[in-house]
Amino acid sequence: MIWFGGLRKGSRASQPISRRQALRMMETSYLAAASALIWVALYYLPVGGALFRLALPLPLALLHVRRGSKAGLEGVALAVLLLIALMGPVRGPLVLFPYGFLALWLGWSWHRGLSWWVSWGCGVVIGTAGFLVRVVVLSLLVGENLWVVITRAGSGLLDRLVDLLNLPLAPDLNNVQLMAFALVVFQELVYVLVLHALAFWIFPRLQGAIPEPPRLLHGLVALYPL
Repeated sequence: MIWFGGLRKGSRASQPISRRQALRMMETSYLAAASALIWVALYYLPVGGALFRLALPLPLALLHVRRGSKAGLEGVALAVLLLIALMGPVRGPLVLFPYGFLALWLGWSWHRGLSWWVSWGCGVVIGTAGFLVRVVVLSLLVGENLWVVITRAGSGLLDRLVDLLNLPLAPDLNNVQLMAFALVVFQELVYVLVLHALAFWIFPRLQGAIPEPPRLLHGLVALYPL
């Protein structure tokens, strides 16, 4: 009786999965692997950094749009595990900051049909926070404060603005830090908007449509170049 019961349980467990489940598993594995390879290329290759940064969140966001939140979470987790195996327990999880969390947020918001203002605004917050976390972790890894590089860029830009506008202002450390932070936020504003534009152009051709852009932004992104 026990043997028959075990046989019946085994036969029930060995039932083939459906076509939809097989497609979901395949897409999750392939898109997670694609994101992991892009991260490795971004980290180690000396060229193509801007292109890799733009491409990095899109495979996992597409997975979220096509297959739902569970598949999106599984894809991010699988990409992180793969990168831990390839790059170690510190550099691997850095893909989450901000690219993994951006992919989750953008995929979820596009899947839900949220307005671009919401997905863009929260995406900028996630991107800025993730960038700062990555700066802190990399500073600890290399033993040098990398925020100084950003502060120098902010100081140079502030000096140019003061000279250009003839302002009677002597920038202090607080002004320089605010300018450096403003540069990071502006970078993320442009970056997340470009991610929206790329997804709007590419995803519908991959059966993963996203919401239409607001009327104010329609002229910037609705170019249909592909």
